[in-house]
Amino acid sequence: MIEGVIFDMDGVLIDSHPAHRLAWRKFLGTVGKNVGDDELGFILEGRRREEILRHFLGDLPASKIAEYGEHKDLFFEENFGDVNLIPGVREFLESLEAAGLKSAIATSASSTRTWGTLRRMELSQKFATIVTGDDVDDGKPDPAVYKLASGRMNLSPEKLLVFEDAPCGVQAAKSAGMYCIGVSTNGRAEVLLQCGAEFVVPDFVNLSIETLLDLPVAKS
Repeated sequence: MIEGVIFDMDGVLIDSHPAHRLAWRKFLGTVGKNVGDDELGFILEGRRREEILRHFLGDLPASKIAEYGEHKDLFFEENFGDVNLIPGVREFLESLEAAGLKSAIATSASSTRTWGTLRRMELSQKFATIVTGDDVDDGKPDPAVYKLASGRMNLSPEKLLVFEDAPCGVQAAKSAGMYCIGVSTNGRAEVLLQCGAEFVVPDFVNLSIETLLDLPVAKS
């Protein structure tokens, strides 16, 4: 039986993708890289910041990655007013707590942005542990971030359920031996199913705890 739930952050807990797309477009423009909408789709794949920077700008030293990452985050801050919770998230987290289920976050975002976002959305006290992209050497689809969350929660992977909105995130959760439900607010439900999501929900409004408790344990 499921005993804990792990959430990705962007696109799962918060509707932040439009703000991120705009921030990345603005930042890349400042370094002479103009990208189209199709190319910007890469940022929605659950990649870590350094992966995104190297994808668009080539091999960069760590110092440049840190500098550019901070620059991009400033643009994101300019648009933070457009970031909202995914519908039903707050109530769903409260229902998990009432049912005695542990909650955690496993995100590719940096520690600074993750904690800053959660504090501003008044969610930082809702989770037993928060794992960020800074905590692991390998990003999704590598399962490291989910395995670390499992260890910190003191729960075996087969007792954990993951909510993910990115194909590589679904692959990471499944590789870690966890059950995975896709969250699709952008029409990618079929892709998430193809990557291994058991089913896909648009948000958390009509998702009951009873549905989760009835799920069989995961199989890797």
